[in-house]
Amino acid sequence: MRGRLIDLSLGLNKKHRVTVEIDLDQSGRKFIDEVDRLKDTELSIEIKRHRKRRSLNANAYFHLIVGKIAEELGHGYDETKRRLVCEYGTIARDEDGSTIGFKLPATVDVTKIYEYVKCFDTRTEDGKEFNCYLCYKHTSDMDTAEMARLIDGVIKDARELGIETDTPEQLARYKDEWGRSE
Repeated sequence: MRGRLIDLSLGLNKKHRVTVEIDLDQSGRKFIDEVDRLKDTELSIEIKRHRKRRSLNANAYFHLIVGKIAEELGHGYDETKRRLVCEYGTIARDEDGSTIGFKLPATVDVTKIYEYVKCFDTRTEDGKEFNCYLCYKHTSDMDTAEMARLIDGVIKDARELGIETDTPEQLARYKDEWGRSE
């Protein structure tokens, strides 16, 4: 949900009051019902800067280039995507901003638990070996800035492999410009 911070005031009870103006979309009725239900209960409140979610075009372009890289390297699509997300993607964080990670016995296939992880340490505890992992965001959870950084990295890898990275729209524009210049 998007909105704007409108006012901050101090009430007679010496507690701060925050006024927020929100944009209601089609699900506005559900929000109003939820507000009525939560009235007079203690709440957890979070206000943070709005970031646009990544576009479907950006996501489609990312998947197109990942497919080209996988084909060029002779690797599986999913394996290639996992590697690129962990190389250029965004580390997952919890609500408090802390990095999300975990450790597992070294014998466990981590990809059966979570796809986008990078091992950063191996530890031995009580004679048993554990791998420690950092988690990365799924592309569907990235905002526009995070997705742009991921795509920049994927383009860099693709170009190093000699793969064409222009979008179909860019290629059509080039062809149109070449046709006009002749």
